Amino acid sequence: MAALDPDTIMGPGTWASALAAAGVATTAVKEAIAAKGTAFAATRPPGHHALASQAMGFCFVNNVVIAARHAQTLGCPRVLIVDWDVHHGNGTQALVEADPSIRFVSMHQYPWYPGTGAADERGVGNVFNVPRPGGLPRATYVRDLMAAVDAALTDWKPDLLLVSAGFDSLAGDPLGEFTLEPDDITHWTAALRERMQGRPVVGVLEGGYRLDRLAAGVCAHVRALA
Repeated sequence: MAALDPDTIMGPGTWASALAAAGVATTAVKEAIAAKGTAFAATRPPGHHALASQAMGFCFVNNVVIAARHAQTLGCPRVLIVDWDVHHGNGTQALVEADPSIRFVSMHQYPWYPGTGAADERGVGNVFNVPRPGGLPRATYVRDLMAAVDAALTDWKPDLLLVSAGFDSLAGDPLGEFTLEPDDITHWTAALRERMQGRPVVGVLEGGYRLDRLAAGVCAHVRALA
């Protein structure tokens, strides 16, 4: 066993699991593109904190960015990533912020781990951060994320949408202070599908540390994708 940072422990099976998670994400993208529909990647370990050369925050490789790059090789040059995990996807932002072919929208608790994700972090105009404190009314988070998505979609049409679907944003998760409920996940998923107008939508699992809430959030998301 080796500690790569205070949160991220690597054991004998970790690397195989990390590679499998990335493979699940790329397979979900391939299937969604082929079916012109939706898919969900139940990825563990998660990925959105992983940097190009640094594992952190329980993340070893950045599943959603690997999925985005795979989508581009399959004929989807413009990719939108929407991250509703309660923690900012610092790794995702770092890996795409210089590339206008990918737009990144993140709603996250701020200030909070990992400390990034201020509203003025804009990349090359392709980063749309929505930092919010914990404890706000559910409707505020729901509204503000979709407003950022609509801003990202202004005069820009993605070929594929990836959702970094973290369910630690649900009320009661021990690592976050948002107040969302599974019904809000249903609403977001349906609203995102509507905006994509039949183009592929793929959910990629990120955080979620209270198992009953994680299960409820995943079920809400998958049902809305289906």
